[in-house]
Amino acid sequence: MTLDLDLILTLVNPVGAFVFALSGGIVAVRNKMDIFGAVVLAIITAVGGGTIRDIILNQPVFWLSDPLTIWCAIAGGVIAFFLHSLVDALKPIRWADAVGLAIFAIAGAAKTASLGHDPLFVVIMGVLTGTGGGVLRDVVANRDPLLLKEDIYATAALVGAGLYAVLHFSGVPESWAFASGMLVAFVLRGAALIFGWHLPKSQP
Repeated sequence: MTLDLDLILTLVNPVGAFVFALSGGIVAVRNKMDIFGAVVLAIITAVGGGTIRDIILNQPVFWLSDPLTIWCAIAGGVIAFFLHSLVDALKPIRWADAVGLAIFAIAGAAKTASLGHDPLFVVIMGVLTGTGGGVLRDVVANRDPLLLKEDIYATAALVGAGLYAVLHFSGVPESWAFASGMLVAFVLRGAALIFGWHLPKSQP
């Protein structure tokens, strides 16, 4: 892994963990969990996708050597629990999910690329990293997974990770490839939230 990528991941992992944890904490409050449940659900949401990715890649689980990420996840859960009225008024769940999705999808793709895997696997691991925590959150909270209800969700992670892979394997500087993929994933997901975009569905 290059020094540039190390620095990028050091910067973005705590941010992604916090915003994902915020969404997990709000879901916990809505499901009338106590503060312990809120923090647990926040952590699951924040690190679930990256943990699954690292296990598949046979790599050390990233948060075991990055305590700041766990502390940011805990902070997100605590803030969501105690300030849920304020946070909920900002309609954070889907937008926090959009930010976390964009950050972790490209972080997962970048980490996979740094290990020498081919572009297809890079994209797959990007999608898994971006969506895995949210799926675990919804399953634990006994909700229908957002992944199965929102068309432009995994698709946004797929497009963002795909763009990152194209730029990375074309020799574009890592910071530009990372930022471009992340921006596209967020904009696509955000546009879907604003305009109600969805994929075509077959008619029975």
